[in-house]
Amino acid sequence: MSGALSPIDTAKFVAAKRAVEFVEDGMKVGLGTGSTAAWMVRCLAELVHDDGLKVVGVPTSTRTADLAQKLGLKTATLDEAKWLDLTIDGADEFDPDLNLIKGGGGALLQEKIVATASDRMIVITDASKKVERLGAYPLPVEVVPFGWQTSKALIEETLGGLDVLGDNVTLRLNGDAPFVTDEGNFIVDLHLHRIANPRQITLILNQIPGVVENGLFIDICDVVVIGHGDGRVEVNDINSGTHEEDRIEFSESDNMFSDLSD
Repeated sequence: MSGALSPIDTAKFVAAKRAVEFVEDGMKVGLGTGSTAAWMVRCLAELVHDDGLKVVGVPTSTRTADLAQKLGLKTATLDEAKWLDLTIDGADEFDPDLNLIKGGGGALLQEKIVATASDRMIVITDASKKVERLGAYPLPVEVVPFGWQTSKALIEETLGGLDVLGDNVTLRLNGDAPFVTDEGNFIVDLHLHRIANPRQITLILNQIPGVVENGLFIDICDVVVIGHGDGRVEVNDINSGTHEEDRIEFSESDNMFSDLSD
């Protein structure tokens, strides 16, 4: 399979494969959104079908829900599940304290709600997402459509007083139209380049009228699983302070995943 997959897809696959080892029989599991999380949903479905694992998945987007149901996973809404054992999701960036930027896939609101309703959050990613300081990846902010330009202007004005390197704010588009989230909202992306104080920014942004939520996940992630293109994985647990390294062995028979596109 390593010959059929690019190094980046191999990294995503082995991270997902290692992360689902945290799932135990009878668990309720939050299912993240994005290309890396999609690998995880596939790996989890494999465990359910081949090993008889019984789990209930709570998807964080209609896209993930469609994939989970297509693969035969039992799903429920968060209101039905009420509280989850763990959530497994990807990230656009993470720092040494496991603070995250998420929302590149446009599902940051549901992702944050589901993650905070879980005993543990496990992030699956590749080594390129690790940064010393957040901000290289644009920070998504979900805003209501009504008066979104006013919300955008207020965000821009607020950024002037914060310790960031950039203040460009752009509306996310889907073709020529605004990108619309599952909740019917818009997303503006903040091109900050560096975020000196993520905790301060997340509190300030969420006080601006029209802002629904932002893509900074602070003190939410417990474990990050980092995949590498050669099959190696690293597991960092922020609570125990442990760092483990392993290698995921797989064969051509695993190529049921190779049709998964980003």
